Amino acid sequence: MTWTTRPETAADHAAVRAVLRAAFPTPAEADLVDALRRDPAWLPGLAWTAGDPVTGYALLTRCHVGDAAALALAPVAVHPDRQRTGAGTAAVTAALDAARDAGEAFAVVLGDPAYYARFGFVPAPGITADFPDGALMALALRDGPVPAGRIRYPAPFGV
Repeated sequence: MTWTTRPETAADHAAVRAVLRAAFPTPAEADLVDALRRDPAWLPGLAWTAGDPVTGYALLTRCHVGDAAALALAPVAVHPDRQRTGAGTAAVTAALDAARDAGEAFAVVLGDPAYYARFGFVPAPGITADFPDGALMALALRDGPVPAGRIRYPAPFGV
């Protein structure tokens, strides 16, 4: 299946919230996205939707690893009725492509290594965090090494 992707607009907020509420057991991820939209970590053009109506969603926001600026990929969601159809892959791919086009250096994700490896994410042993080993991964978006250091997420993440 081929998915149409595009950057999120203000008109998409309710639909994105509905996808997040359907995809996760609590409203925490939907509330996180609402809070990130009001945070300085929000980067215009790095929230992407898939489908019309909105079916998939991927968000990149500013974080830091040590002193280096980075992007955090979270949350990623697909409406449960359409999971395993490529909507998530389409949204993540579009968001990462937009980040490359914007000149960003690298991204991190906390998630299933088997899923995120398809985008080029690899374990990031030089990045420290209070998460399970192997769950934190990094992706270089342009030539150069992935920095080492402790990850600092935006305040709305609460970590």
